[in-house]
Amino acid sequence: MEYNVSNKAKLTSGILLVVGIVALLVGIFTDHHDHTDKRVWANLLVNSYFFFTLSLAAVFFLAIQYVAEMAWGVTTQRIFLAIMTFMPYAAVGLLIVLGASSMHMTHLYHWMAEGITDPTSHHYDAIIAGKSGYLNQPFFWARAIVFLGVWMFFGYWFRKNSLAEDKLDLTQISDGVSPNYRKAIKMSVFFIIFFAYSSVASAWDWIMSIDVHWFSTLFGWYTFSGMWISCMIIAVVAVQYLKGQGLLKDVNGSHIHDLSKWMFAISCLWSYLWFAQFMLIWYANVPEETIYYLQRFENYKLLYIGTFFVNFLLPFFVLMSRDTKRNAVFIVPIALIIFFTHWLDVLVMVLPGTMFDHGQLGFVEIGMFLAFLGAFIFVFLRSLSKAPLEIKNHPMYDESIHLHH
Repeated sequence: MEYNVSNKAKLTSGILLVVGIVALLVGIFTDHHDHTDKRVWANLLVNSYFFFTLSLAAVFFLAIQYVAEMAWGVTTQRIFLAIMTFMPYAAVGLLIVLGASSMHMTHLYHWMAEGITDPTSHHYDAIIAGKSGYLNQPFFWARAIVFLGVWMFFGYWFRKNSLAEDKLDLTQISDGVSPNYRKAIKMSVFFIIFFAYSSVASAWDWIMSIDVHWFSTLFGWYTFSGMWISCMIIAVVAVQYLKGQGLLKDVNGSHIHDLSKWMFAISCLWSYLWFAQFMLIWYANVPEETIYYLQRFENYKLLYIGTFFVNFLLPFFVLMSRDTKRNAVFIVPIALIIFFTHWLDVLVMVLPGTMFDHGQLGFVEIGMFLAFLGAFIFVFLRSLSKAPLEIKNHPMYDESIHLHH
């Protein structure tokens, strides 16, 4: 069964995009401070990174399914294949921000400033100079190009391979298992190996290096859990939406339950990493480490602490129940709230190191988020409509549709 994008869905994505652009422009023209341009650049980084990484997480979760030979998730794989199609669009935003920073059109990354590693310059910073073996522009750009290129290649390959599998005649294959499935398992192994390093290193490069004097060995895992939970939220909401449209007839309550369990479990993982990173730094009380939290507690305390409690308490106390994991009335509103607060989490990663005490949650921030969300919904639904929602030739499809627990 194929999905046809309804006029209502098109209208929704269009309204979000237009409202977002209008709010963004209102925010720009009503902000009379000197840092408006940096505010726009910082928000472009926040949204490009957030929507890119949640799309990337779809590739990761799909690869995990192939390597583990998970049967239950086969009926919803096309949703993850559609989520990952937004990667090229978000990558453009990332490259624009990184390029502007490299050309000194904006100053989001202090370590890119001229003369910062030159001992003869009055801008010299000994700590940054000590990190210049890793944080230098040629190596930084080499990593960015390789990471983005390889990730998008895998996303393109998985989708192309899955669509090609639909056209096979399995009666002509001796064991009834398509060669596409076997190739996908092998490619998934390579992707996961590459992803294990690249997902962490990209978080160091694009987010942690904003606060260049600070570092945390848990930061890469922390951002990884954030991108993963955001992706799972999209999948849960999409399944509920498509079921409401009379589609995904092979997806039953047990599939929805399992997706919701993943959302619950990763929320707990994110909460654990948030607290573990904070506790270790607070307990050690090393000034070079505590500065990260001091900046956020002094200027963004409500957003920072509020984000943690919402992302921890809502899933923990509401999604613990089996029934709420299957009930759209509970799961969709909670999922959307958690999704927004994870976007806030990325916002608070970026603003203190770029806007310092001038950051805020206003028209620019909300407008940019809504514009990206509208574009993401449009691309996601368009991708869903270009292929059948069921992967009939997957060797575990029959097992998946009979899932009950």
